[in-house]
Amino acid sequence: MATPNYGYEKRQKELAKKKKKEEKLKHKAERKVGEGAPDDAPQDEADGQQSGPDTPAQV
Repeated sequence: MATPNYGYEKRQKELAKKKKKEEKLKHKAERKVGEGAPDDAPQDEADGQQSGPDTPAQV
């Protein structure tokens, strides 16, 4: 009977875990980029309104 190769099994688990983590980060980055575009426009408008000398700051 062959002995189990625990080192190989551990390495395979680590690779699977690393791959899953990278995929998760990739999907998270894609969501952030997709949601970031609409959020950027209002921030630019808000910055423009507050930086102008003629417009009062809203409280």
